[in-house]
Amino acid sequence: MSKKKLDKAVYERLADFRYQLRQFIHFSEQAARRNGLTPQAHQLLLAIAGYPGRDYVTPTELAERLQLTHHACVGLTGRCEQQGLVEREPNPDDGRSVFIRATPKGRELLETLSEIHLEELDRIGLLTSRNEPG
Repeated sequence: MSKKKLDKAVYERLADFRYQLRQFIHFSEQAARRNGLTPQAHQLLLAIAGYPGRDYVTPTELAERLQLTHHACVGLTGRCEQQGLVEREPNPDDGRSVFIRATPKGRELLETLSEIHLEELDRIGLLTSRNEPG
């Protein structure tokens, strides 16, 4: 039984998609740096603000969203906390865990970066409305 080979057009579409993703990621990393953040800190703030249904996350949820190990996520959170971007607060229902929230400084930086990203998405044609991506 012979497996059908994929057409060159399929590889071209996949390669172009990967290229466009990489271009946007590069744009995003540069925008974060120009605004005084590491790309990882920007991603952390976005993951917190964009978490469904609430404005805080647990370290486990954040690690999953960022696709990091728990240990790496705790380290990144600590660095962001030292910069005044996030704060930890005890979970009122479980004294062994914490909630992580963006501080006003973190939210302000995220707002600035999000506006920049929305403009870029609009420029490249991936945004149909300021409030409704894609």
